[in-house]
Amino acid sequence: MPDIVKILPIEVSNKIAAGEVVQRPSSVLKELLENSIDANSSKISVIIKNAGKNLIQVIDNGNGMSRKDMHSSFVKHATSKINKIDDVFSISSMGFRGEALAAISSVSMVEMASSKHDENDGYFIEINGGKIVKENELNVDEGTSIKVKNIFYNVPARRNFLKSDFVELRHIMNVFHNIAISHYGIEFSFINNDEEIFFLKKESLKRRIISIFGEKIREHLVPIDEKTQIANLFGFILKPEYAKKSRSTQYIFVNNRSIKSQFINHSIFSSFEGLLREGFYPGYFLFINMDTAKIDVNVHPNKTEIKFDDDQHLYSIINSAVKHCLGIYQVTPVLDFEKDSSMDISYNHVNSDPKIPTIEVDSEFNPFKVFNEENFMKKNSDVELNNTQSDIIDNSSSKIFQIFNKYIVSTSTSSLIIINQNLAHQRILYEGFLKSIFESSSKSQKLIIPFEIDLSISQLILFKKIITDFDSLGFEYKLSESLLTITSIPVQLENNSIEEIIDEILNDDIDFDQSKNLSYSDFFAKKLSKSSSIKSGKKLNLDEQEFLVNQLFSCKEPNLSPDNKQIFITLNKNDIENRF
Repeated sequence: MPDIVKILPIEVSNKIAAGEVVQRPSSVLKELLENSIDANSSKISVIIKNAGKNLIQVIDNGNGMSRKDMHSSFVKHATSKINKIDDVFSISSMGFRGEALAAISSVSMVEMASSKHDENDGYFIEINGGKIVKENELNVDEGTSIKVKNIFYNVPARRNFLKSDFVELRHIMNVFHNIAISHYGIEFSFINNDEEIFFLKKESLKRRIISIFGEKIREHLVPIDEKTQIANLFGFILKPEYAKKSRSTQYIFVNNRSIKSQFINHSIFSSFEGLLREGFYPGYFLFINMDTAKIDVNVHPNKTEIKFDDDQHLYSIINSAVKHCLGIYQVTPVLDFEKDSSMDISYNHVNSDPKIPTIEVDSEFNPFKVFNEENFMKKNSDVELNNTQSDIIDNSSSKIFQIFNKYIVSTSTSSLIIINQNLAHQRILYEGFLKSIFESSSKSQKLIIPFEIDLSISQLILFKKIITDFDSLGFEYKLSESLLTITSIPVQLENNSIEEIIDEILNDDIDFDQSKNLSYSDFFAKKLSKSSSIKSGKKLNLDEQEFLVNQLFSCKEPNLSPDNKQIFITLNKNDIENRF
């Protein structure tokens, strides 16, 4: 019987391994930028075309490479960062595994030109699909220029998994932000489709953050600086009023390496207890410097996960440092205007002894007296019900009431219906927005005072990609450089939620690929319906309850919310009797 275990050809194994390192264009950019930083570059330029699908180019003035080094750099596990196994446990460089260039060159077309500081001439090499197709001497400036073209051109299945330009460009911008913030002592430029987006000079950390996110962030930056035996912390925490519904302003760096850490996120989040509105996340730019021997960065090929030698103590240090930072700068709790003031305890009664409640008896009460339904029921709204749903609610005999300020309870001829008021209103608004978009009948309300939003540079780039669909929803605005002035908004939208909606849209990880039946319009409609819907905890009068129920069952899909959550449950007689 012949042997069945075979060693895969090198080109096959490289393409398989590339999936761990090269997941999308932003992965390529991350690896190339880290190589430039390890080469002691003081100036780095990034050039992007078509969201990195056609071209990612990084040019630096670093140490450069010899002809032999260039050849070796494309061999798997060839690296200049480590020499022996012990070096893995004390890594100070950004890269060290020696996988990146081999993986990238196996799934794309690569051109590299490099020249060392102590050599007169440079060298050029071109590799397609892991094979050298051209090489020669070249007169180039000191440093290295590397082009990565047509990513996944030889792996069509992987290329098909790439998202739309909107999504891929947003991931590229996130990578650039991470590298530029953590290495603020390096000069960076960023060119997207022949337009220079960023030119960041060598500057302080605070100035670098402002250069990327705009002047609006300056007044919200609270410095943090804490030195301990385990780790030194520095950076900035954002004030609670700048908290967002997305995690777009959360940055953690360990020894200048951008990482993701659930326990560090939780430590910071718990420090803000009582300071944030529900559903909002704090922002921070936290740098942690510690002994390289006490961390392990060799957890995953993308090097964004780290294991800490003493994570419990680090958790406590970060938690107390952030609390101390917020306390020193007298950050006070955010006022919640949606809170029911009737639940507050007066200052005069905080320290007083509770009183025993008195019992009152109504001697006139007759439990057998028939209630007058006119005291509890009002005339139903004139909304026409969907014929397919009209048998669910019997308006002529239904009693509607609200419980827990969250659910609306209604009755039909044979069952009890419990409706989630927030999800129900989301569905009503969602279908309304979609109808106005597709029928070009969007209704706008003019703002007495125009609403101004100062977009960051990256937000401005992404906004221009969705501007047509933004128009179709009923927004009217003026765009002057990075200042977006909203003059009219859709009638269903609340004025105070505009900035939150736009921020969510420009930071949401969603694929707007028309070929997959997804669109900006659908995404906008969902976001608008969520932000404008009646929230749980809001008390509704009888007219509002009846109107909501009638509107819900006039919808084409009353059972599910825009995010496919169940809107209501039905309890029939048997369901209730089974409880007893």
